[in-house]
Amino acid sequence: MVNQENVTWWKTRGAVLAAIAVSAIGSASVTALLTNITEKKTEQRNQYVRTVDVGEDDTDPEKWGKNWPAQYDGYRRTAIKTATRFGGHAGSEALPDEKIDRDPWLRRMFLGYAFSIDYRDRRGHAYMLHDQEATQRLTKPQSGSCLHCHASVMPLYRSLGGGDAVKGFEQTFKFSYQELNKQLHDSGHAHPVSCVDCHDSKTMALRVTRPGFLKGIAALAASDAPVPAIPSIAEYRKGSKDKPYDPNERASRNEMRSFVCGQCHVEYYCSTKMPLTFPWGKGVKVEQIEAFWNETKFPDGSPFGDYVHKETGASILKAQHPEFELWTEGVHAQAGVSCADCHMPYQREGASKISDHWVRSPLLNVNRACQSCHRTDESELRRRVDTIQQRNHDLMQRGGAAITALMDAIVAAKSRGVTQELLRPALELQRKAQWRLDFVAAENSMGFHAPQEAARILGEAADYARQGQLAAVLSGAIPSGAPSATPGAAPSATPAK
Repeated sequence: MVNQENVTWWKTRGAVLAAIAVSAIGSASVTALLTNITEKKTEQRNQYVRTVDVGEDDTDPEKWGKNWPAQYDGYRRTAIKTATRFGGHAGSEALPDEKIDRDPWLRRMFLGYAFSIDYRDRRGHAYMLHDQEATQRLTKPQSGSCLHCHASVMPLYRSLGGGDAVKGFEQTFKFSYQELNKQLHDSGHAHPVSCVDCHDSKTMALRVTRPGFLKGIAALAASDAPVPAIPSIAEYRKGSKDKPYDPNERASRNEMRSFVCGQCHVEYYCSTKMPLTFPWGKGVKVEQIEAFWNETKFPDGSPFGDYVHKETGASILKAQHPEFELWTEGVHAQAGVSCADCHMPYQREGASKISDHWVRSPLLNVNRACQSCHRTDESELRRRVDTIQQRNHDLMQRGGAAITALMDAIVAAKSRGVTQELLRPALELQRKAQWRLDFVAAENSMGFHAPQEAARILGEAADYARQGQLAAVLSGAIPSGAPSATPGAAPSATPAK
């Protein structure tokens, strides 16, 4: 017979051992959890360890990557080929596709300007200096000012200015691109935009370094143009304004997450007749910038224009890439959404939260770029974006057809012997129409940054182009002494008479 006392003893002993084991496992788990929490808190407090010192002249991002490897990993990914339906690098690995082959009206619009020779899709930040050095536009004279947004150029500016970067910047338009590019390489700073261009080397705080932006944003703050997307300017205007607006002193961190992008993703003059200029003295809307350029004179007293159209003789304004300007007019900007929120969204690296430095289209990163705010299915978000971009693309193509018809009409009038003076109204309308069409065509969101504003601009472009076409057709019938109305006083549904 089984001894009941022995059975009871073994059961009791087993229960005790099990309790001890459970207690030990629980204690170990709690200890591990507390250790992990402590490690994560320490990691969060000390997000990086400086293994090397970096300073203002350290333009090589690889050196910064020794201290901030996660951010550097993202930066290196900007060399990866990316593309969306309406933008990006989808060509060979050598160079992106030509926009002027895909849309021939662009090539014709730019006749007389180097963009008619070579105008390609964009690539990532890693290629910004390489692609500029490789463009066939350099077969025509180009200014050293162009390095402002394509290279980590601040040490070179300081060298040119005897320690004063702004003075150095103001001299660069006097150099050819090749001359200044050689100085950049000789100085050892031939890198595309780098960590030091957006971050203080001591504190890692965001900061604006580019003199063009600093002067441009100060002029914008000194104007009375509404800027609802930049609240710190509104606050500045309430004060004494005893010194120029300085974003590095007055802007919020959230504003700086857009300003560091706006140093380069903007409209500007960049050629050989005067220093690089951001045209924000009257505001950042397309017609405000147009008014600024129309009132600008070159140092020799001649009216401002980027080039003279080879076929028509019109003085043309060439838009660069006004992402910042169009963004300020959009609902995201005015709701406080920064450029970095969408193009460099936050991500987790261990216990740390960092901005993703793989700068790219939000369409390639919908989960983190869009769905942190929009609690909507990814396919639905993509559909909405595609609808906006398709509509703006269609409007842009209509504008391309309209500007082509305008140029055809002017060329035909010239072949009939119509003088440039009689064609002046048509030529001025070409300038207005082409400026607006190019403003959206050169901007890299296909209208998404401000959909209604982009559609308005494209509508005006087509309207001005058709007004100009009619003005050219009728130009030979206008007596030489007859007065003509000011062209393009306001867009309308019917052409100007």
